[in-house]
Amino acid sequence: MLATSTVPHQTWNWETIPKETIAPGVTRQMIYGATLMICRLTFAPNTVTTAHDHVHEQMTMVEKGRVRFVVGSEEKVFGPGDVLLFPSGFWHGATMLDNEVVLIDIFSPIREDFLKPSV
Repeated sequence: MLATSTVPHQTWNWETIPKETIAPGVTRQMIYGATLMICRLTFAPNTVTTAHDHVHEQMTMVEKGRVRFVVGSEEKVFGPGDVLLFPSGFWHGATMLDNEVVLIDIFSPIREDFLKPSV
């Protein structure tokens, strides 16, 4: 028997989620629960995210565009429909290629650092 949650069921639509500009050419939308977060990021062509790692487990889905990802010590190009898993502590980064790119990032636990107001 599964344990029941005291958290109510919720639904969203990306069209209703506010977009925040987090860097030049990068917008982010966020939805999160108690332990899981999903972010929809839109990148201008040729945007680079510096390679990094973090304690959060991350799955990234390419919704639109082509991206050259740093995955550990390699670089590989991915496109729409591709899904990547970055375990906790895994080195990764991305370069958006010739068109606008939309990525869906899922994190567990939630990225508390994303919830803090920008300075």
